[in-house]
Amino acid sequence: MTPATGGSAHELPAVLAIDVGNSKTDVALIDADGAVLGAIRGATASHQAVGPERGFATLVSLVERACSLAGLDPAARPAAQLAAYCAAGVDLPSDERLLATELRRTGLAAADLVVNDCYGGLRAGTNRTWGVSVISGSGMNCLGVSPDGRVARFDALGEISGDWGGGGGVGLAGLAAAVRSQDGRGPATILERTVPAYFGVARARALSVAIYRGRIAYERHVEIAPLVFAAAARGDEVARGIIDRLADEVVAWAGAAIRRLKMQRLDPHVVLAGGMFRAEDPLFFERIGAGIAAVAPAAQVCRLTVPPIVGAALLGFDRLHGAPTPPALEQRLRASLTHERMSRG
Repeated sequence: MTPATGGSAHELPAVLAIDVGNSKTDVALIDADGAVLGAIRGATASHQAVGPERGFATLVSLVERACSLAGLDPAARPAAQLAAYCAAGVDLPSDERLLATELRRTGLAAADLVVNDCYGGLRAGTNRTWGVSVISGSGMNCLGVSPDGRVARFDALGEISGDWGGGGGVGLAGLAAAVRSQDGRGPATILERTVPAYFGVARARALSVAIYRGRIAYERHVEIAPLVFAAAARGDEVARGIIDRLADEVVAWAGAAIRRLKMQRLDPHVVLAGGMFRAEDPLFFERIGAGIAAVAPAAQVCRLTVPPIVGAALLGFDRLHGAPTPPALEQRLRASLTHERMSRG
């Protein structure tokens, strides 16, 4: 693919960083020195959430808006030397082939890199190129990379591949606990009151019926997860049990990756990324830390504090350089691609 008319490849922005989640998409155009030329946040472009056709139409629109912010011709193709596309749902080789083909068709970049968002989370959360990344957003996923480049992956297809957790799992567990508290099948919990109240419904059973009949969208069960964290913080034992289960799942994913890659005696960074890890719950993180320490005593657990798009950008520069991004460039990217910068988009 040739550069757009009026500029050679080296004059193009170096990296088009893309982070596609189930609820939003972040896009940033970055020059060779690490300066962010244009950045935008918009609706999800997830092929799982909205389908490939609509998803890539959304992505192209966001990239064109980023070009406009950068003072570049939004219609010019390619818009960058390399597109680093990190997305939720790139779980199987067939997913990667599908998305790579669709991204290539857009002509947005002269070269493309398509990876699961766990790679972006790992690269954003540590200055190393190896370690473990656990993502707990609406669902769960995990990636492990050893110092010699070996990889541990999971299918992450939901219940059919043995998964539980994320906002979806916690939300459904919270709803179930609320209903069972009301009808007597389970112990009493304040979720019986707080969950239906959040949806403007009088009782937990009535909420179940409203979801069953489609008056309240089933997908909204993920909104219950923060209510479970809040109840746990108030000392509710049922809610705390759900949060403990989530912590144990995080340990199960990370521990499996560490053992499969034989990193128990090493000091892997374990990066926690995704909405569930934005909760302020010391007991939750203490349980995770203790569980991972039991597998790899020297492991360092760290919560992701920068937007995942930082990882996409760094992966793009790693690929362009054929080596880890130089420290000064990495530092500039981390300082520029902040939550505040992306939220302004």
